[in-house]
Amino acid sequence: MKKKGITILSTLLLVCSLLCGCADKSSVQENGIKEETPATESFVDTEEEETSAQSEIVVEEEKVAIPDGTYTADFDTDSSMFHVSEACNGKGILTVENGEMTIHISLMSKKIINLYPGLAEDAEKDGAELLMPKEDTVTYSDGLTEEVYGFDVPVPVLEEEFDLALVGTKGTWYDHKVKVSNPEPLEGETQTENIFQMEDGTYTIDLAFEGGSGKAKVLSPATVTVSGENVTATIQWSSPNYDYMIVDGKKYLPINTEGDSVFEIPVLFFDKPMDVIGDTVAMSTPHEIEYTLTFYSDTMKPAE
Repeated sequence: MKKKGITILSTLLLVCSLLCGCADKSSVQENGIKEETPATESFVDTEEEETSAQSEIVVEEEKVAIPDGTYTADFDTDSSMFHVSEACNGKGILTVENGEMTIHISLMSKKIINLYPGLAEDAEKDGAELLMPKEDTVTYSDGLTEEVYGFDVPVPVLEEEFDLALVGTKGTWYDHKVKVSNPEPLEGETQTENIFQMEDGTYTIDLAFEGGSGKAKVLSPATVTVSGENVTATIQWSSPNYDYMIVDGKKYLPINTEGDSVFEIPVLFFDKPMDVIGDTVAMSTPHEIEYTLTFYSDTMKPAE
């Protein structure tokens, strides 16, 4: 009996020892976890941060970026009372220059008198830079024309909504969301003809002139004649010393013999610089000088 009691006692002591050992080990592990957990959690957080950063990079890479140039693009709004003219088929002319994007839209009428790239509450603050209207002439499918207001709207991003506030003739500002999407390159006179639905006739158009020494320039506005798919511009220099011009590889002679030089040249496209060459005899020997002309389609008006 005494031996059996010793055995039982030994067994109990062994069990207690094991239990204490487990408890100590558990305590050590627990302490270890407390010490190591932050490192583990830090690793997980870092991994999540890296994943998040990678996601942000992917999102950034997925943002639409297009080269400098001129495009047609869809212009969508959140209101049936605020949209482009039906004559424009829901589209505007998107210009990209040095990465900055602007879309010209022709609206339904002249009832919207200002736009603001942001919220209405900011538009009403002193010093707010409002977008001013331009007079556009739109042509409907039945041939009728109408004068409406058009605006040049800065585009911060493509394919995503952004804020654009408006004010009408009643003087109340309203918030709206708009989106510019599906840009397509605008190339050639035929495509421009289809977009603006220009009927045959004579128009005036504003143009920008660059190049040369600055002593001579082309006057603006110019006269544009539309006949079928042919669009030509009659331009006048501020000098009588130009004896020919070259456009798209073809030479054009003046159409006048007295006064400042006047030429009739083709308009290859609108809303982006068009390369031309003017030969001047103002110097001791004739010189061909490179220039650019930009014809702004949103300024076209029927000639009086």
